[in-house]
Amino acid sequence: MAELVNISIPLTATEREFSGHSELRILIRDCIAQLPAAQRKLYDTYAPAAYGVIRRYMYNNEHAAQEILNDSFYKVFSKLETYSFQGAFEGWIRRIVVNTVTDHLRKGIKETQCAKEIQPEDAYVNSDSVERLSSKELLKVIDTLPDTQRLVFNLFVFENYSHKEIGKLLNINENNSRWHLNDARKRLKEKVQHLMK
Repeated sequence: MAELVNISIPLTATEREFSGHSELRILIRDCIAQLPAAQRKLYDTYAPAAYGVIRRYMYNNEHAAQEILNDSFYKVFSKLETYSFQGAFEGWIRRIVVNTVTDHLRKGIKETQCAKEIQPEDAYVNSDSVERLSSKELLKVIDTLPDTQRLVFNLFVFENYSHKEIGKLLNINENNSRWHLNDARKRLKEKVQHLMK
């Protein structure tokens, strides 16, 4: 897979590949019929963006990222019959990818007791400092976070999940989700300030 450059890669470029929803419907129909050429086209079209999302969570673990990509597309192909053509197909795939990443990472999460409440001002990061970092440097900084903080940070910041949704996904309560996010922000602030010296 190509090296990840943009950390906010959306799953959107793909429908331009098709002249309309009818082509997408035909492709999905052929994939459900398990035609290899259609499955390959769907995978080749959507896998690069899906892989970009996965690498945001698994930046330094390419083997795990590939495994999650394979698991994600196994689920995509297994569940294609359930896609109702309501909303963007890319969004449907993205949800499967994020859930697969979450399932993979949830196995290693242990609920952490909140030592103290972190105040929002403790975790404020000057946006000028962040803008001076390349996306690759920012991904490296995010990757240094402990697994739970990295997962909550990615789900909240990049996937726009609420703390309630994160809590359900990770089997933690909403307050713990908030604590992990604030702790992640505090750690990122320290690391970014250190890089900017």
